[in-house]
This record gives sequence, structure tokens and C-alpha cells, in this order.
Amino acid sequence: MVKTAKQPPTGVTEHLSREAARDAAARRGPKWLGERRLEAWEAYAAMPMPDRSLEEWRYTDTSLFKLDKVRPAAFGPVAGVPDAARARLLNREASGTVIQIDGSIVEVTLEPDLTAKGVLLMDLAEAATQHTELVQKYYGTILPATFNKFAALNTALWSAGIFLYIPRGVRIEKPIRVVRWLTDAGTAVFPRTLIVADEGSHAGFVEEFASPDFDKPTLSCAGVEISAAAAADLQYVAIQSWGKNVRHIATQRTVAGRDANLDTLLVNLGGTVARCDLAASLEGPGARSDMLGLYFARGNQHFDHSTRQDHRVPHATSDLLYKGALYDKSRAIFRGLIKVFPKAQRTDAYQTNRNLLLSNQAESTSLPNLEIEADDVRCSHAATVGHLDREELFYIMSRGVPRAVAERLVVFGFLGEVFERLPMPGVVEELRAAIEARISG
Repeated sequence: MVKTAKQPPTGVTEHLSREAARDAAARRGPKWLGERRLEAWEAYAAMPMPDRSLEEWRYTDTSLFKLDKVRPAAFGPVAGVPDAARARLLNREASGTVIQIDGSIVEVTLEPDLTAKGVLLMDLAEAATQHTELVQKYYGTILPATFNKFAALNTALWSAGIFLYIPRGVRIEKPIRVVRWLTDAGTAVFPRTLIVADEGSHAGFVEEFASPDFDKPTLSCAGVEISAAAAADLQYVAIQSWGKNVRHIATQRTVAGRDANLDTLLVNLGGTVARCDLAASLEGPGARSDMLGLYFARGNQHFDHSTRQDHRVPHATSDLLYKGALYDKSRAIFRGLIKVFPKAQRTDAYQTNRNLLLSNQAESTSLPNLEIEADDVRCSHAATVGHLDREELFYIMSRGVPRAVAERLVVFGFLGEVFERLPMPGVVEELRAAIEARISG
């Protein structure tokens, strides 16, 4: 039974306000988009703030996000791209790049031959004006503002949206890369991503959320919606590397059509608190979705993952694998659901969450679930939480390997299964380096 909070706060604050939504509606995009923003704000204001009486929020108190302490980040021209932000793109293969600084998209590049083939990579507000019919067909249909309170907040206030469209049969061999960079403490950014892969197309999309450490609460509230049409092949990677004191909320929805392959990888490394709500909807026979996740937490970091695999049609496959390593007093939560609808016969669906505790004070909660309404399916779920194997560590150290190096080897061995399943070798090496820096840090 779904519970609601008694006398819930609306979450309306001095800075995140109806006036901020009106301002965004007036400044960014066509009239129809502004109307959607205002409708989303009304939905946000009407919804109760989730509290811990709700099963899906039992382990994360929304007061940790400090919504009353932040203001929308500035939108407009910036003095320049910080060196630390640009460095995230150096020496990395890319077919196109996007850089966001605070509330603004400041730079977009795309290889000319892809532009000639009809690929669109651009600011979402501009796309809503220049390609109205295409954007209207998908925007807000995969991730509606009414989905939850934070989806509504993102829909009302986003100012740094990205639109990627891959036409029918077009292959983008090198990934599209996005850097979303924050410079101003005490602000809130609302990234929005809309990806549409037409029939038989192929692409990889990697976006990284990063910043320096801050001395006061800062917020990122992201929304992602992805559509893969028949026989499309798409990989989406989100790397959360925010600095200290950043709170991260992400709501991600994907739809895979007939014979489409839509893979996602979520990586949580930074920030103070992260809540990620992700779901794959398989809506065409032969569709497949691999949902991969990596997280590495230190100190008092708190990572909460909520996932869904919705099988709506027969003969579709999904496979989820989330793995995390936890140091110090960090906390991780995983809650997953495989939902098989009544007519979705011959479903193959799997869900696995594994956690490695690297201290006696780290804590992990894993809650996999199945809800099956068809009788000819193959479905399973598994979850493990375990401490570092002391015998394995001793064996490595007995070969003359220092303890810190031995621990690193164990962690990489534990996470290696996820790396092996990501068909983007360059990105895998970048993730290895990022995790190694976290371990050493």
C-alpha cells in the first residue's frame, strides 16, 4: 500500500520558487515549452515532499538535499571555460562535445560529417524552437513532470538542456561527450538530457558531472529521457564526480523499441549525497537493456539507487548489475524491481547487486524485488553484502605487495565484471583512473 505523508511540506522555498519557473519560461525556449514549465511547477508544488514513511524513501531523508539553502545557478554568458572543466575532454576521443558551466550551455561541437548526415547535438531550448515537432514528440513523454516531485522540479527549472538526435541508420563511432561543471557554491543546477535514436542508428553518450569541493550545500537535480527506436543501438554513461557538499538527484528513464539495444552505466563517485532513480522500459519484442552501475564511497557519503526493469511486451531481455565498494562510514542503498506485465511472455530478466565493505563502519542495504504477472518467464535476482576477504588480502601481501596496493587490486577485481560488460574501451580506462584516484584519495 502506498503511503503519503501527513501534512507534508510542499518543498516550495524562497529560491526554488514559482517566480524562478516563470523566469525560466520567459527566458528560455518557445511558448509551448514555457507552458510546460509552469505546469510542472504546479505539479511540484502540489506533490508532498517524500519522507521516510514511504518505502522507497525509507533510507534517505530528503532534508539532506538542503533545498531551502540553494538558489538557481546563474544563466547567461560566462567569462570562459575553467581549465579543470576543459581538462575533462582533453585527449579523449569524441564525435561531439558539450560543456555546461553552472546554468548555461557554453560550448557545443560536432564533427561536420555527422551534421551533414542530419545528426543534431544542441541546446535543448534552441532545439525546441528550431525542431519543434521532433522535440515535442519526445520531450516529457518518457519522463513526465508528474512522475515524481524531483522530475517535476527539473522540468520546471532546467536551464542547461541537451538534445541529441541520431537519424535512421546513422552510426556515430566515437562517443558524444558532455561535461557539466559547477563553479558557484550554494547554487542549484537542473541538467536535462533528451536523446532520440532513430531506427537502426548507433551512438554512445557520456556525460560527467563534476566540480571542486564547496563550503556550503549545492544541488544538482537532473532529468534524463532516452528513446531507442527499432534496431537502434545506444549506450548511455553518467559519471557523478561532484565535489564535497554537492547533493545529487537524478531521474532517468529509457524506452527500447523492437530489437533495440539500450545500455546504461551509472557511476557514483563524488558528492555528499546522491539519489538516483532509474528505469528501463522494454516496449518492443527483441528489445534488450543492460543496466550497469558502479559506486565507490568514502567518508560519510550516502548513495541511494532505485531501479526498475519494466517488461511490457513478450520476448525482451534485461540484465542489471550494480556493484559498489564502501570505505569509512559511507552508506549505500540499492532497491530494484523487475516488473513483468501480464502479456510479456518469454521475458528474460536478471538483477544483481553486490557490495564490498572495506571498513567495519561502512553499511549497505540491498533490496531486490520481482513482480511477475506472466507465467512463461526466466527471472532472477541476487544480492550480497560482504567484507573484504582477509585471506585474499593476506595472500596478495605475502607476495610483497603493500597493503594499499593489495586493497586496490581486490577492489578492481571486484568491480571488473562491470568494466568487462561496457563496450566502450576508452571510457573503461577513464573510469579505472577515476576510481584509482578515489582509492588513493
